Amino acid sequence: MSRDLSRLLRPRSIAVMGSVWAGNVIEQCRKMGFEGPVWPVHPSKPEIGGLKAYPALSDLPAAPDATFIGVNRHATVQVVRHLAEMRAGGAICFASGWTEAGEAGLQADLVRAAGDMAILGPNCYGVINYLDGALLWPDQHGGRRVKKGVALLSQSSNIVINLTMQARGLPVAYVACLGNAAQIGLAELAGALLADDRVTAIGMYVEGIDDAPAFAGLAEAARAAGKGVVCVKSGKTEASQTAAASHTASLAGGGAASSAFLRQAGVAEVNTLPELIETLKIFHVHGPQIGARLCSLSCSGGEAGLVSDLAAPLAIDFPPPTDAQRTALGDILGPIVTIANPLDYHTFIWGDGPRTEAVFTEMLKGYDAGMFIIDPPRPDRCDPSSFQPALDAIVAAGKNTGKPAFPVASLPENFDEERAIGMIDVGIAPLMGLETALGAIRAAQTAPGRPGWRPATVLAPRATRMLDEADGKALLDAAAVPIPKGVIGKTLSEAQSKSQALTPPLVLKGLGFAHKTEAGAVRLGLSTLDGQAETPGATGYLVEEMVGAPIAEVLLGLRRDPVYGVTLTLGLGGVTAELLADTVTLVLPVGEDEVLDAMRRLKLWPLLDGYRGRSKADMAAVAGIAVRLGALMLAKPELEEIEINPILVREEGAVAVDALIREAV
Repeated sequence: MSRDLSRLLRPRSIAVMGSVWAGNVIEQCRKMGFEGPVWPVHPSKPEIGGLKAYPALSDLPAAPDATFIGVNRHATVQVVRHLAEMRAGGAICFASGWTEAGEAGLQADLVRAAGDMAILGPNCYGVINYLDGALLWPDQHGGRRVKKGVALLSQSSNIVINLTMQARGLPVAYVACLGNAAQIGLAELAGALLADDRVTAIGMYVEGIDDAPAFAGLAEAARAAGKGVVCVKSGKTEASQTAAASHTASLAGGGAASSAFLRQAGVAEVNTLPELIETLKIFHVHGPQIGARLCSLSCSGGEAGLVSDLAAPLAIDFPPPTDAQRTALGDILGPIVTIANPLDYHTFIWGDGPRTEAVFTEMLKGYDAGMFIIDPPRPDRCDPSSFQPALDAIVAAGKNTGKPAFPVASLPENFDEERAIGMIDVGIAPLMGLETALGAIRAAQTAPGRPGWRPATVLAPRATRMLDEADGKALLDAAAVPIPKGVIGKTLSEAQSKSQALTPPLVLKGLGFAHKTEAGAVRLGLSTLDGQAETPGATGYLVEEMVGAPIAEVLLGLRRDPVYGVTLTLGLGGVTAELLADTVTLVLPVGEDEVLDAMRRLKLWPLLDGYRGRSKADMAAVAGIAVRLGALMLAKPELEEIEINPILVREEGAVAVDALIREAV
């Protein structure tokens, strides 16, 4: 259900309830210059915060657009019911003690009481609207009035309070908390904030995504509106409860699935709050994506080297200048300066505004965006005026080329807030802290998601059972996945008899084990089964023809995910899969091109792609298997997990030689 949150987020009238908390909200509205009426409601106090208090909601001059409810949880339910009956615009439910305290029934009562009226929370700190000066917020904050800016949305009140205290020049239009999100979830609130034309982008601190398809839809709509979305996703280190069942579960657990989902939805993901702020600056000024070709300019070889070192782990590339650029830059800078990227332009042009502008413009015009390393001296102890020509040249280069030009301070404190605000106002996004700036630039390069892409429907948890490998192989065969030729026997003697039809060398496998190698249930390179002993605990036997020497062993795993539907994990396989831990994860549905692109991010991809004269593995065949099995998972909801470890990949073709499949009981 999509509700109209406009009155709650952009109120013309505000009611406040609760003595101390009401007084705090009144104070914050007054400080921020809210022009509408604020109506305290209290049964016994004649005034709160210097304003006349009304004995009851029914005594108010009109139904309030927004109400901050700072009373206890039981009274909150009654207040929400009364507001809904009055046709109020919405409410912030501040009190704690609901589902998070084991009171799920009380929280359900609250949602029923609200009906169609919008409520945030419960256990919610509130909303700040810096555009209109409307605060339903019971505490201090560090923001200022703005005419346009980004929205900050958080599932942690403390985190977003800390973000408001930033001194990096980021213009913040809204601050909003979700609390328990009993009625309004992450995507719905984010969409309502982005619907304001004055909001340029949104940054989120996310602990859990409640509706992945809705979130993917939000991200697509934001991109279409020219607004970027960036997230810090917490909780990445949570261990999978099924890690013991398969390699896939442990390798795809934690943050792999969430990062894959955000990437495929076209959402920029960062790891730190400073990166969140700096990425939002880029989005605020330049929109939801910048190009991948980056240049860096500094007047020091040390800075140029540091840029290269810090950028390498982020896979940020600095393509060399063109011959025409080398000539033009050499004419300005002289023969001593080596024309490269990153560029150390020395200090020969320092203080010469026109020449500096010419160098900055010439370099930037050949790239998608540029970093200009500059650390103005602290104004309380030094004179920063000599840095102004370089700062002016950065602004001019951005305007001359129409490309993002980022002044980057090596240390965040080396660019003061007033200067940062001034540069943002003229269309330049200064970035604070070199490593943070590189992380933000990398995040801002995130590509848009595939149009219309949505993750698969999440299924409720259910009991499952593991198929033996013979049944699993039959399922793969039906899905046109190549498997070795083999026979099945309930007993070893039956398997031996049937194996006469196979061509040695052979593989003998005892059935009924999740990890057959560790159980001693795999015997390789057999010319015959004569003399082989029974495998303790085996429920049957599978005999297969051995596949010839492969170029690589690859792990492929698909599993149901409680948040993102179905995940696909690929990486180097075999018994060392978890030791290598070199995998990539995707969220279904995906196409073969997406699978191949993801596999190219593997650290050991060169081993699959002809490293030092090796033969190339047919990874297109692996991608085809992945897509076919993904379609099988989506078509058969009873399937819980499919893991093939390994797929033996040859120059042409790939064969699934092992299978672990779980299905619902």
